[in-house]
Amino acid sequence: MKKTKMMTKDPLIMMLNKSLVNLPTPSSISYLWNMGFILGMTLTLQLITGVLLSMNYIPHTSMAFESIMHTMRDIDSGWMMRYLHMNGASLFFMSMYFHLFRGIYFNSPKKLPMVWISGVMILLCSMMAAFLGYVLPWGQMSFWGATVITNMLTAVPYIGSKVTLWLWGNFSVSQPTLNRFFSLHFLMPLLLTMLVLLHLMLLHKSGSSNPMGLEPNLDKMKFFPLFLIKDSTPLLFIIMVMMALVSTNPNMLGDVENFSMAAMDVTPTHIQPEWYFLFAYAILRSIPSKLGGVVAMAMSIMMLTTLTLKSTTLNKKFNPVANKMFWMFVSTAAMLTWIGANPVETPFILVGQLAAALYFTLMIYL
Repeated sequence: MKKTKMMTKDPLIMMLNKSLVNLPTPSSISYLWNMGFILGMTLTLQLITGVLLSMNYIPHTSMAFESIMHTMRDIDSGWMMRYLHMNGASLFFMSMYFHLFRGIYFNSPKKLPMVWISGVMILLCSMMAAFLGYVLPWGQMSFWGATVITNMLTAVPYIGSKVTLWLWGNFSVSQPTLNRFFSLHFLMPLLLTMLVLLHLMLLHKSGSSNPMGLEPNLDKMKFFPLFLIKDSTPLLFIIMVMMALVSTNPNMLGDVENFSMAAMDVTPTHIQPEWYFLFAYAILRSIPSKLGGVVAMAMSIMMLTTLTLKSTTLNKKFNPVANKMFWMFVSTAAMLTWIGANPVETPFILVGQLAAALYFTLMIYL
């Protein structure tokens, strides 16, 4: 009896009990609310596999590519760690985009503004970490992607060129750049983890929303055991899909150019980032002005914070006009992703410009 009382007074046990057992949770939430749990599990997977991969990675331009080949061919289960980390990034962003679209659909920015803003910060931090990690294999697309993206900083007036040279550590993407990207890629997940904890603290302070649009305090039950099982079910399904992908076609979401070591004198025919950046990349290249393209790309993410200022209190589910605009927004984002994967030529240029204009228009009226 005394042991039980001591355990209930233990700060760690009390925190876990409050967060995973007795957490008040809306009884009407659907599987769309499972994305946060899946994101947490995926982030844990990325942290573990990333640390294991870093033990055999050599951040040197002449050895980075070979060190990854060595990890995959010679290290026991190294290939699995690499493919889990690589495809885990795609799973992470896929879950994050579902999480984001669900939030927009159910008017989360207005209901939980601080939670939403912290979520946008997590998205930005995740995109930065993913970009840094994509450069590390030092393949053809990694090198040229880094060259194109870092060159965007030169568009910033007055300080752009100096910041770019500082980031490169040289007059082009080279050895100092790889060193810095490796260090930053290792540090960014720490910042990301702190933002996730902040996100959870803000969420637990105000409580989750629900698809019925009810007052949160009128529709609550304990998290355990129903919602723990409800969270675990899609997680088991995703684990099976991930293992099937890693075992059968692990390079399906990768770029064939990254099978070749980086060569500064050979430019790929079509330079493009990973699929989860393509919508922003399409917006970037749809603006003829370099500075304008950079600003538009940044605003495509930063404008998500303005959704907290919208005056409507109607749930998308019960507002036919807003509902249609939401699905137009999702379709436009998908269109931009497709455009970003295509070369810069007719008719993709015009379609990309129209889609970018529609993207920002819908963002204003969502």
